[in-house]
Amino acid sequence: MNEAVVLTSERILEVTEDVLRRYGLAKATVVDVARALDVSHGSVYRHFPSKASLREAVARRWLERVSAPLAQIAAEPGPAPAKLERWLRELFGAKQRRVCEDPEMFATYLTLAREACSVVKAHKQVLIAQVEGMIAEGVAQGAFDVADPKTAAAAIFDATRSFHHPAHAEEWADCACQGRVDAVLTLLLRGLAAR
Repeated sequence: MNEAVVLTSERILEVTEDVLRRYGLAKATVVDVARALDVSHGSVYRHFPSKASLREAVARRWLERVSAPLAQIAAEPGPAPAKLERWLRELFGAKQRRVCEDPEMFATYLTLAREACSVVKAHKQVLIAQVEGMIAEGVAQGAFDVADPKTAAAAIFDATRSFHHPAHAEEWADCACQGRVDAVLTLLLRGLAAR
């Protein structure tokens, strides 16, 4: 074992993802991660005190990769309606790409996310806050007529659930899905629009 290796949390998470891909969630262990890093499992535990904390960190990392491009869209200047539509389409597309391109890892992450409820809840709150910010911008721009952006943001997140919640992943391959996305987004944006 190479205990002289400088380990970082990020490196451990990268290797953990590889180990999960190789062995699957049920069989992957902290010892497998340590072996792949060529260190003792104690070295891994110095960064992540338990298997559960390591799994939670992997789930958080995965969700952050989904939310990072969304945060960029939300922070851009421009008309709020176009930005909100682009943000929602990116959210839907990111989830759909992940399930279509790597269904086994998507299933692994889905299980990890179920175990890491607090991580998922925090992720959802971050996303709703981004939507709230865009709605508030739209109100300030005179494009949206919304009395309570926070409530509207939560409603939009709930109304679009079938396009981004993993429980609906099997529906995303349906060729009619894109038409449903278009119809829902048109309806939502019209409902927000100032009259």
